Amino acid sequence: MNSIELCASIGKSLPKLFECSAAPQEGVRVRTPLMYPDGGIVDVFVLESGGGYTVTDFGDALGWLRTQSVGVRRSRKQHLLIDDVCQTLGIDFRDGQLTLRTGGDNELGETVLRLAQAVVRVSDLWFTMRARSVETTADEVGEWLREKQIPFDRGVSQPGRSGQHWTIDFRTRVPERTSLIFLLSTGSRPAVRRITERVLAGCVDLSHLKAGEPNLGFISLFDDTSDVWREEDFALVNTAADVALWSRPDEFEQLLKAG
Repeated sequence: MNSIELCASIGKSLPKLFECSAAPQEGVRVRTPLMYPDGGIVDVFVLESGGGYTVTDFGDALGWLRTQSVGVRRSRKQHLLIDDVCQTLGIDFRDGQLTLRTGGDNELGETVLRLAQAVVRVSDLWFTMRARSVETTADEVGEWLREKQIPFDRGVSQPGRSGQHWTIDFRTRVPERTSLIFLLSTGSRPAVRRITERVLAGCVDLSHLKAGEPNLGFISLFDDTSDVWREEDFALVNTAADVALWSRPDEFEQLLKAG
């Protein structure tokens, strides 16, 4: 069966949102409407083999996860979560690839969809890995504040003018100033825009707090141990909050104590 015939067979049981075309090397590529957490499109591949078909991601899910998780290794729990995804959806996980075998043309559409769902669920593990990374940096910041004897509260929730509640990573209080600190930490360049825009939105929504507390300041603390931040990221957040870099704790301390 050539690529045109194979695409026609796959298309019989899938909505038109699924686009099929010849793959660069072998088989066909099915571009799905499903997305990775950063908005990238999930592709799966269908190959004829052994009188049936193999549907695979060619390692894209794990590859994507690695590129989003610089410096953070997958924990045993996350390995178990990957195994659970595969067992739940009946997926084979070998050599870093998610694969699924099917014997009949009538099952191709359902098999493609199930494999794509597995890719999405595996890539969603990025959120748990990012949480670990942020938590580790937050622990370091908390320890540093204790060493500097700067009183602080962690994980403070405040309602904005919109009614939405925002979680502030740290609130510090010194005689001269109260600071609300938003920690920005990621190893993923594609995630940067989403993080900075959320911090900006939070600062704008909470700006009414300054009316009742003149010495209140907002600080965006960038974990710049990962080389993902650019000047435009700092400039975006700086419109609503003072920018501090975790690699420059002396400057961060000056902001906390500024009168």
